[in-house]
Amino acid sequence: MRGFGKTEGAGMRFDLTDMRLFLTVIERGSITAGAQAMHLALASASERIAGMEAALGAPLLERNRRGVQATAAGDAFVRHARAILGQVEQMRGELRSFATGLKGRVRLMSNTAALAAFLPPRLTRFLATYPDLSIDLDERPSVEIVQAIAEGRADLGVVSDTADLGRLQTHLLTQDQLVVVANRAHRIAEQSAVAFADIVGEAFVGLSDAALEMHLAERASRLGRQIGYRIRMRSIDNVGMLVEAGIGLVILSEASARMLERPELSILPLSEPWATRRLHLCARDFDALTPHARLLSHALLEGVSAA
Repeated sequence: MRGFGKTEGAGMRFDLTDMRLFLTVIERGSITAGAQAMHLALASASERIAGMEAALGAPLLERNRRGVQATAAGDAFVRHARAILGQVEQMRGELRSFATGLKGRVRLMSNTAALAAFLPPRLTRFLATYPDLSIDLDERPSVEIVQAIAEGRADLGVVSDTADLGRLQTHLLTQDQLVVVANRAHRIAEQSAVAFADIVGEAFVGLSDAALEMHLAERASRLGRQIGYRIRMRSIDNVGMLVEAGIGLVILSEASARMLERPELSILPLSEPWATRRLHLCARDFDALTPHARLLSHALLEGVSAA
């Protein structure tokens, strides 16, 4: 690597790909993961970052056994890169609106609950209505989505009100009721509703949903308990199979649980008020959205106010 500080007379030559790469490396925690996400060879990604560090005359990354993290100079680079990339995306969107036909991409992040039922039909209608627009959809926990929207790494987000939304503008989309799915032979199967405190000591099957798991863990800790997961699965069909076999209970959003409606399973709501979560559409500034992001925002909000 070229020595730091030997940059007199040299221009700072890094492009948008360099900036996107660096932000992705910081987000993913390693150069290897960042390179994979950007579809770059590891050697190419390392060379780009070394070139940025040489051009700036200061290290941007601190390397350790667990990966990398930004130095003080790297933090400053992150702030400016996010601002530049956000402005570039806004410029592209506004200029596209002058062309014949609107073409572009919208960066949308969503939590698991919204992806289970609320978003799919609405995104289908949107993409069918606007064939020249595309959506980069990323499923993340609500807390991470709020951070990404605030930092300009996504245009729109769909999150639950368990996250701190104070820095963002929001619109209420829908409510999300948490329910318990049990085998028909379970003691709670015939109840109309069940209290979380009454089942927290039971064996559970988990569906990979970090946000919901953290939410339930917090509620269990308030009762002085921990949730005992016998196994966690990624597929809701596999979760249903395990619950049906009596391996444990599962707590899901009502929208997700609808996919498990079958004679062998009982679905009943949690009775606590906190089990009714609200889903919000959020943005840094709805008035400053690119034209195509504004179109998606309107499509997701269509009919909500009248509901």
